[in-house]
Amino acid sequence: MPAAVQHRRPRRNRVIRTLAVVGTGAAVLALPLIGATTASAAGSSATTASTTLAGYPNNLDGWIRESLAIMHEKSIPGTYNGIYRNLMRESSGNPRAINLWDSNAAKGIPSKGLLQVIDPTFKAYHVDGTSFDIYDPVANITAACNYAAARYGSIDNVNGAY
Repeated sequence: MPAAVQHRRPRRNRVIRTLAVVGTGAAVLALPLIGATTASAAGSSATTASTTLAGYPNNLDGWIRESLAIMHEKSIPGTYNGIYRNLMRESSGNPRAINLWDSNAAKGIPSKGLLQVIDPTFKAYHVDGTSFDIYDPVANITAACNYAAARYGSIDNVNGAY
């Protein structure tokens, strides 16, 4: 077709396409954050009670709060925000998360659970009164916070992989 006859798309269509791409990208980036907090609660409530044995909600908020109560009893420092920030970075709030690609995994000891703890660290820093299951959210959080307290002073001082 000669250049004079070619149809040009109006500028408006390009703007609409750009907005659609940007909106989709934002939704894709936000989905793990939104899904992590709601999916954890929804996924676990389908197979377990809506509260833990200690009476906390069986979701991310309840697991953190129960861990903090145990940590307080055992004089392990840490705050809700410090735990939440680290577990969102490490597992996006998925208590069944497992890292099968890093250096620990290459050695045969993958990082597991909400705060991505390896088995030897979990065993060494396990806190009495919690489960011995590394995937148990409260046990994972509490052991990881115990380790972080020994190594960094508190989980609040951890701002990257630890």
